[in-house]
Amino acid sequence: MGIKIKILLVEDDNKLRSTIADYLQMNGYLVTACADGNSALCSFESHSPFDIVLLDGMLPDIDGFDILKKIRETANVPVIILSARESETDQLTGFRLGADNYITKPFLLSILKEHINALLSRVNQSDESEDYLTKGALMLNTVERKVYLDRKLINTTPREYDLLLYFIKNERIVLSRNTILDSVWGYSYVGDLRTVDTIIKQLRKKLGKHSDYIVSVYGIGYKFEVEHEK
Repeated sequence: MGIKIKILLVEDDNKLRSTIADYLQMNGYLVTACADGNSALCSFESHSPFDIVLLDGMLPDIDGFDILKKIRETANVPVIILSARESETDQLTGFRLGADNYITKPFLLSILKEHINALLSRVNQSDESEDYLTKGALMLNTVERKVYLDRKLINTTPREYDLLLYFIKNERIVLSRNTILDSVWGYSYVGDLRTVDTIIKQLRKKLGKHSDYIVSVYGIGYKFEVEHEK
C-alpha cells in the first residue's frame, strides 16, 4: 500500500471497535481507536493529521454529530459516520454537518473498506494537466483542493469540493441525481436521492450571490452554468 493510510476510529462498542481495527490493520491501515468522544478529540488534536475519520454516531459522552461539528471547525478530513441511527433525518443531518459518507449498522467490513478506498481515491485524485480551474467567480486549486470565490478562500468539505469539481468539468450538461451520486460518491449509492439536494443546498449557501451557478432542472436534477451571468 506504500505510505500507510492513518485512520481515526471512534466506536464505543468494544467488540465492534476491536473487530474493525483488527480488520483494517490486517489490510495495511494505521488505526488509532477511541472508545468515546473526548479521547477522540484529544487524539485528533494531538496526533499527526489523519487521512480519514470513522465516527460512531452515538457515543456515551459526546454526540457523534457534535464531534463532527468540532472536526469541521478546523479540518476538511474525510469523515464517514457509522451509526445505528438509520432514519432519513439523521442521515441528512450528518451530511449537512459535513459528513462525506453515512453507513448504517450493521455493515460488512469488506464494504466499509470499499467505502474508505473510494472516498480516499476521490480526495487524493488530482488533475495533473490543470492545477487551477476557473469558472466565473470561482477558482479551484486542484492540487491543494481549495476553492476560491471572488479571490477569497471558502471552506468546503471534501464531498462539496468533489461535487463542485464534477460540476465544473461537466458545465452546461444536465445531470440526474443518480448520475451525480454514482460519479461523485464513486460507487453505486444506496439511499435517499435527496442527499444530493442537501449537499447542493450547502454549496449554494457558500456560493452566496453566485448560487445560481448551480441550476435546478425540474424533474431531472441539476446543471452547472455561469454564462447566463455574462
